[in-house]
Amino acid sequence: MILEQLINGLTLGSIYAIVALGYTLVFGVLGIINMAHGEIFMFGAFMGVVITHTLQLPLALAFVVAIAVTALLGLFLELLALRPLRGKKGVSHLAPLISTIGVSIFLENLAHHFFGAGNRPFNTSFSEISVQIGSVTIYAVQLVIFAIAVLLMVGLSFWLSKTKAGKALRACAENLEAASLLGVNTKKMIMMTVVIASAMGGIAGILVGMAFNSVTPQMGLTMGLKGLAIIILGGMGSVRGAMAGGLILGLSETMIVVFGESGYRDAIAFIAIIVILLVRPQGLFGQAAPEARR
Repeated sequence: MILEQLINGLTLGSIYAIVALGYTLVFGVLGIINMAHGEIFMFGAFMGVVITHTLQLPLALAFVVAIAVTALLGLFLELLALRPLRGKKGVSHLAPLISTIGVSIFLENLAHHFFGAGNRPFNTSFSEISVQIGSVTIYAVQLVIFAIAVLLMVGLSFWLSKTKAGKALRACAENLEAASLLGVNTKKMIMMTVVIASAMGGIAGILVGMAFNSVTPQMGLTMGLKGLAIIILGGMGSVRGAMAGGLILGLSETMIVVFGESGYRDAIAFIAIIVILLVRPQGLFGQAAPEARR
């Protein structure tokens, strides 16, 4: 029983970590919380429903379509909601945050219009594949979710530290003006960051559909708030922190259910925010008292 719940916790935590990685990328470069990320994630999940359930097409195609659609949504978010406000005189530093909130509300209402307000089934034959080890049942989808989360974290870390584009992105994260003076195309790097972060949200959306066999237009808000809790827990802008925070939150929620307090499951994320802010405001992997970058 405990072992199965640990596996469930790792699966849930891996999904949270992928969502948080998208938050982390955008915050690391732009210094803002993208409140539309949860709704972009939700659209990725619905693309999976459309491809696998409505059109009866392969799951692999669902991943491709979800990545493409969410990346496109990220592109529109950057071009229409974020870029017009960047560097504009007299604009409040809260304006981009408010803009992303507006986009999130628009996307949720758009999902209600196209997909309805209720749950939509996300059934795939792959979700039924399992292996029995003693009294423990391990589903193939759980292994896939964990593997994808680890690969994304390792791949993202390698890209940021070893590639020219990754180093340029890190330079933008330190100081946009200095990076621009050094020849970095900051507009291109910011666009790339938002698009990659959104595409990772699309991947997470498909994985959530596979794990829970249903999706709903309201899932974006809940997942978005938990992603915010995770990056605070792990450290704002930290890739390792996003992974660690996601796994910690997923395991914590699962253990709460094991001990019979399932009603408090969703409260764990917000309790974690309060505790971390009181004990270690910079998060597990964050840096204390960061200097202003702009």
